Amino acid sequence: MSTTAWWPYFGPEPWDFRELFQAFFDAPNYHVAFEVILIMLIIWLLLSKSYVIENVQGLTKEEEDNLVLEWKPEPLVPDTPQDHPALQYKTVTKQSGSLVTVDGKEGVNLATFNFLGMVGRDEPVKTAITALSKYGVGSCGPRGFFGTMDVHLNLEKELASFLGVQAAVLYSYGFSTIASAIPSYSKRGDVIFCDKGVNFSIQMGLLASRSALRFYKHNDMEDLERLLQEQAEEDKKNPKKAKVTRRFIVTEALFINYGDIAPLPKLVEFKFKYKVRIFLEESLSLGVLGDSGKGLTEHYNIPVSNVDLICASLENSFGTTGGFCAGTQYVVDHQVLSGSGYCFSASLPPLLASSSLTALEIMKKEPGMFKTLRRNTKLMHEQLNNIPGLKRVGEAVSPVQHLYLTKSVGSHDDDLRLLQSIVDKALDHGAVLTVARYLNDEEYNPPEPSIRVAINCTLTEEMLTTCVDAIKNAVQEVLAQ
Repeated sequence: MSTTAWWPYFGPEPWDFRELFQAFFDAPNYHVAFEVILIMLIIWLLLSKSYVIENVQGLTKEEEDNLVLEWKPEPLVPDTPQDHPALQYKTVTKQSGSLVTVDGKEGVNLATFNFLGMVGRDEPVKTAITALSKYGVGSCGPRGFFGTMDVHLNLEKELASFLGVQAAVLYSYGFSTIASAIPSYSKRGDVIFCDKGVNFSIQMGLLASRSALRFYKHNDMEDLERLLQEQAEEDKKNPKKAKVTRRFIVTEALFINYGDIAPLPKLVEFKFKYKVRIFLEESLSLGVLGDSGKGLTEHYNIPVSNVDLICASLENSFGTTGGFCAGTQYVVDHQVLSGSGYCFSASLPPLLASSSLTALEIMKKEPGMFKTLRRNTKLMHEQLNNIPGLKRVGEAVSPVQHLYLTKSVGSHDDDLRLLQSIVDKALDHGAVLTVARYLNDEEYNPPEPSIRVAINCTLTEEMLTTCVDAIKNAVQEVLAQ
């Protein structure tokens, strides 16, 4: 009888078991062993249980109650000392351009960044009220969805025209402006050369970019060139990688933590020599430097086109909130698509955008305010240099000056407490000041404790002299204790 007589007709040809057994015996030993192990493993998996339920005896009611009584929840936050600065806040009840009332005591305002006195003027307030009745309180959406109002487009157009650039883009929060702009362009694999003294918002932008960071000493152009030369040598070793690596120089125009300005002419020289791009943060310099308040480029008489991106806050000279970035149309268009603070945040409230437009119009109509501000900063710069026990840091053109202790009294916290005591005494004598505060655990290079002095154009020479005398008397009283 043939083998096909009994075989069901499931296929065209029946198996030949003799050939199967012969192939099994002809196979290499390691192949046979491997197949046997696989078969045993399959059998074990089929017969074994996926898990074993252990017979665990539960707790008795008494044991559960004892555990509940013994349990002590951990605190959500660590214990905060009662003398923490955040708990000893000051209450402002009235503010104008030159005077402010703190804890019921009126004094000359040297604490806020109201450089051009826009806070306290009637024109921006009236514009904001009119816009409030037209647009409402907020836009309730990001710019790319339904948060774009005509006033946003008008402000962007006017800011670009004022600075002499092709385009500008608005942000709803000053801090997020530069923090969003940096990672919009610089990514992993790129290189950023950054000043060690930059503010915290720039530091957050650097962190978000995930780029390779090269910090140079504060305003030290020799140290910066050294880093640029090292990068150039690395590029020569790997030209293929160098072609896809972008390089940026990021710095503040006027440093909030030191009161000095960046050497832009040297930075522009390095830009063309080493093929890098310049990002300039002008939150403090806009409305301060230059004959018409256009910032660092006007101060040095350098074409604004030599700077690839300008970022600034509207929360200082303009007296409102928000910020903007300005540059070429190509640069701005890219940021509209990739700036996280622009794409995912509700747009700037229209009433504040309207107020900023009014502030910009005032700056154009009254250029004399910039001369007045420079006169005040120069006068204060000279007088603050003659206070026993304190040393002044900052340039004559800067409306932000810092007063450091000439000699530390011990620790960082002790210095802070001493400076705060001086600030409190100065308030009693008619000068409103503030101690500069930093996130020491998060800052890349936290500065030393200091009293920060902010000057504006509404102050008279008599007011400035009164403030200096108040600081001198406060220092004498505190150090005499």
